[in-house]
Amino acid sequence: MTINRATTARKDTKAVDAFNGPAPDGGRKGVLRGRKEQITLTIAPELLAKIDNMASRMGQSRAALINRAIYELAERVAS
Repeated sequence: MTINRATTARKDTKAVDAFNGPAPDGGRKGVLRGRKEQITLTIAPELLAKIDNMASRMGQSRAALINRAIYELAERVAS
């Protein structure tokens, strides 16, 4: 007995965009919050706990700490 796969390899970009559109970072443009664009990030629970702990000790929000870390890394790599 053989199992045949459906051959629907055709890429329907309108269907993909319609599916991804409702996501905060789906589609062609994310949700703008002031001068920033909202994205979705998946992170390991252990790392998130460390980030939350650091942010609390530094008196910053989680988002502020993550933004700062990304900014500092980008500046170092770009130099």
